[in-house]
Amino acid sequence: MTQKPWLLGKTIDELTQIAIELGMRRFLGAQLAEWIYKKKVTSFDQMTNLSVKFREIIAEKYDVGGFQPSQVHTSVDGTEKILFPSLFGGEIESVYIPDKDRATLCISSQRGCRMGCKFCLTGTMGFKHNLSAGEIIGQILRIEKSSSLTNVVLMGMGEPLDNPEVFKALEIMTAAWGFAWSPTRITLSTIGVIATLQKFLDQTKVHLAVSLHNPIESERETMMPAQRKNKLSDILNLLRKQDFAHQRRLSFEYIMFDGINDTAEHLGELKRLLKPLECRVNLIRFHAIPGSTYKGSPNSKINEFNLALNAAGIRTTTRSSRGEDIFAACGMLAN
Repeated sequence: MTQKPWLLGKTIDELTQIAIELGMRRFLGAQLAEWIYKKKVTSFDQMTNLSVKFREIIAEKYDVGGFQPSQVHTSVDGTEKILFPSLFGGEIESVYIPDKDRATLCISSQRGCRMGCKFCLTGTMGFKHNLSAGEIIGQILRIEKSSSLTNVVLMGMGEPLDNPEVFKALEIMTAAWGFAWSPTRITLSTIGVIATLQKFLDQTKVHLAVSLHNPIESERETMMPAQRKNKLSDILNLLRKQDFAHQRRLSFEYIMFDGINDTAEHLGELKRLLKPLECRVNLIRFHAIPGSTYKGSPNSKINEFNLALNAAGIRTTTRSSRGEDIFAACGMLAN
């Protein structure tokens, strides 16, 4: 798509610089940020405390930005899968998950993914492109239930730490001039991209969820080819140096596969690796995808792992499946 650049996704410093370049006073950058991120406007006409002259000048070169959803599919359990156009072609997906007094939005950071995990439908698309910060933030601002959100998780399409724009999006969500959210409202899920994981830990206080899925290095590499460059041992060594008792929550995602990662050996290795960490484990039932030879572990095995890990002092929960009937559950997003 060819169109004017978006202001959505710009930081307050970038908005201030735009105002100056257009011959206006620098304080207009803060006013733009308030209209875009706090008042959620979609057009310059709605920015009523800005002069008509300034609105006309900036509208010649920029759009406010953000796409409205093109489709919404609703599951029998109330989960909504939301389809958005992308600036760079194709479409991306978000998932709205209502749950009593919580409303979580699972957002995408890329179209497709280059990590190639064998059990993820998004991975079968291959990597298409990174989303801009404006597209990431737009998923939050442009849904009908935006104001009711209590949490956002970067667990949709793509690997968040493979896209530099994610850091700008996180700044917008947490900065006083942006959404002003507490970092505890946000969770980022990653396979553990070593090249940017340290930057994420240093620059944010956002909760971290590591996609583990197998505690045995050689087996994890088979399931998750990106493991070859992002060794589990290196990831864990880095995490052991962090303070997760006070600053943020560390969790490990563990999809359970029948006969592949649900044996006594895997359970024992999980205990050995995770016991020294202040963390929790989320056990996830595998959601079958077309063309996959993997099968989910029986509920009895999942319950066995849950009880054994909790007994070992590792806080463990089993995540309930949501939106499977509309291909909105974990690992099922692929347009």
